[in-house]
Amino acid sequence: MSQKAQIEKWLLRGRRLNPAQALKNFGSFRLAARIDELRKDGLDIETKYQHKDGKRFASYGLARG
Repeated sequence: MSQKAQIEKWLLRGRRLNPAQALKNFGSFRLAARIDELRKDGLDIETKYQHKDGKRFASYGLARG
């Protein structure tokens, strides 16, 4: 199964995903690129930014609506 398909399945289960999780679970170094592809496929994905140890990173999940 492709990284994109694995990430889509993860999100469709109602989970959020950040770059560290994507690397650990799917071997994906380019989560933002996979999210962009999924958005182009029609998924409504929201981005939330989090801060940890002075660093900012994105977390992705399906938009509730």
